[in-house]
Amino acid sequence: MALEEYKRKRDFQRTPEPPPKVGKGERRRYVIQKHRASRLHYDFRLEMEGVLKSWAVPKGPSLDPADKRLAMQVEDHPVSYFDFEGIIPPGNYGAGTVMVWDVGTWEPEGEAHTTLQKGDLKFRLEGKKLKGSFALVHIRSRRPGSKGNEWLLIKHRDAYVQEGYDIDEYDRSALTGRTMDEIAGDAGSAEWESNRKAASGRSRKDDWLAESIARADAKKRQSKTPTRAKEARVGHPPKSSHAKGTLKKNSPQRKRPTA
Repeated sequence: MALEEYKRKRDFQRTPEPPPKVGKGERRRYVIQKHRASRLHYDFRLEMEGVLKSWAVPKGPSLDPADKRLAMQVEDHPVSYFDFEGIIPPGNYGAGTVMVWDVGTWEPEGEAHTTLQKGDLKFRLEGKKLKGSFALVHIRSRRPGSKGNEWLLIKHRDAYVQEGYDIDEYDRSALTGRTMDEIAGDAGSAEWESNRKAASGRSRKDDWLAESIARADAKKRQSKTPTRAKEARVGHPPKSSHAKGTLKKNSPQRKRPTA
């Protein structure tokens, strides 16, 4: 049954995620959500057959055809998940911060259901950040324990190609313009690191005891190197030791007393 796996993994008394309801009609929307859970990744979702067909893309999409991104197909999500942005509380499946990284519409190149079943779905995106022709290609993994859900997300060559595409340059929500830390909304989650395991306790108070660890990590990082923000407030980069030596060399010399 559609969305059964989505429902099984979640307690909707404890998570703000939308309930499992199959949509009506076919609006051909897509959304990419940046998800800081136990590991940072991007969730790529295409509206199809009343649900959002979903893939987790660890490195995120790219506009460079040379980047063949691994995409792990996951459970279908309800279409109401399209504009979900916020925090999944600790102790819940996928606990962490969710950003709507990109939104738009998509059009299949061929019959969508058939090509998806064959493992070669070609489509065009018209979004705020991504545009042009792409493909999702099912691959046979030799990885031990593979569930057979490995795909590749590939950008086709067209007018929207960007060689050397850097996804980190596009780090704000397509809906609200917020950063991940701004969405997280408090000191603990703002300093939470993507590679730190999410807490599994029952209460929010206990779950966020890791806040002190995150703050300590942040202070260590700040003590090692000045941040760009600090340099910006000063108005210019710190002077190098070479520059200091030049100033001393060019400074006025003290006159020697005459005999």
